[in-house]
Amino acid sequence: MDWQSIAARFASSLDGSLAVANPYRHWLLEEALPIEAARAIAALPFAAPLIGETLGKRETHNSTRTFFSQQNQQAHAICDEVARAFQAPQTIDLLQRRTGAALEGNYLRIEYCQDRAGFWLEPHTDIGAKKFTMLVYLSDTPEAEQWGTDIFDRELRQQGQAPGGFDKGLIFIPADDTWHGVVKRDYAGIRKSIIINYVKPEWRARHELAFPNLPVAC
Repeated sequence: MDWQSIAARFASSLDGSLAVANPYRHWLLEEALPIEAARAIAALPFAAPLIGETLGKRETHNSTRTFFSQQNQQAHAICDEVARAFQAPQTIDLLQRRTGAALEGNYLRIEYCQDRAGFWLEPHTDIGAKKFTMLVYLSDTPEAEQWGTDIFDRELRQQGQAPGGFDKGLIFIPADDTWHGVVKRDYAGIRKSIIINYVKPEWRARHELAFPNLPVAC
């Protein structure tokens, strides 16, 4: 699987995505990645971390988190190809045109998540250093359709849920109304996903970045 094929499949998925206006603008994607790429990510040999209470935040257990870092790109070809696809100028141009996100000069960050039963995230907005957020869900079971990100309005009332089925995706541009989270629930297995962000140059954890010395550009 090469990065050009990944970029092309994502472009087609975004072109055919469902744009939703309420409670804030977001996009729902089908087949966000080539199926072979999605399966390769889900098969990466990283053990799902055994963690306790998250307090509703991923950063509660920062030491257990996995990123498509330079080291992991060197070790795993799929990490390298996915990173190249979302660093590519044509991908950046497409995202800016379709979503209105201002991405040039920012940095790519891809996290690989494996959540166990009891995992939850409190409603939050991603505002601050994150300029773009995309999730691709990677659990291939019938139950996973109900494992997508929960969407809230400004009053933190749940307004919906992104479909969490295999290779489906959610995009939004962080703003003061983009409330989202994960309601605590039991998972019959591991809830796998990747989170793709473009973050501002001042991002401190440089080891999390796919290309820490190379900002994205069209």
